[in-house]
Amino acid sequence: MRDAVRQATLAELAEHGYNGLTVDNVATRSGVHKTTVYRRWTNAEGLIADALELARDEPWPVPDTGSVQDDLREIVRLVRRGFTDPVDGPIASAFVAAAVQSSGAARSLHDFFVARHDQAAAVVRRAVERGELPAHTDVGDVVRMAVAPIYYRLFITREPVTERDADRAADAAVAAARAGSI
Repeated sequence: MRDAVRQATLAELAEHGYNGLTVDNVATRSGVHKTTVYRRWTNAEGLIADALELARDEPWPVPDTGSVQDDLREIVRLVRRGFTDPVDGPIASAFVAAAVQSSGAARSLHDFFVARHDQAAAVVRRAVERGELPAHTDVGDVVRMAVAPIYYRLFITREPVTERDADRAADAAVAAARAGSI
């Protein structure tokens, strides 16, 4: 039942966005009785939180090429693809839209990104251990600095983001870390 509701939630988000997400539509699409969905998830915010929990727990390929620059480039490319992919992009964007409008969705999205950034920070920690980056490097700041331009362009200025843009963002973060700035 839970999987059917989660999959229906993702499908509804892909088709209608956060503003079009309703418990009734999710219940119909999932084949789960409406009162059961309301009892367990209460509202669209509950459906979003559960879907984000599912996404947070899915494995995420953290690269280990032996080069912080190559690893961070791949992570930023993954982030870019997550928001620009024709199938997954609308869902990921709907999660962001939900977080803007709902404090519960914002908490869920925060938890999702904390988990993803913790996973991504492993590439920076390995780089510090290999001596590629200074020992005092703030691993979280390196990850945030690498992905922030992607989010800015996608959601603030609504500019297209190319793979080259993703690589430049990663390279800038690595350069700042190597210089001891972060």
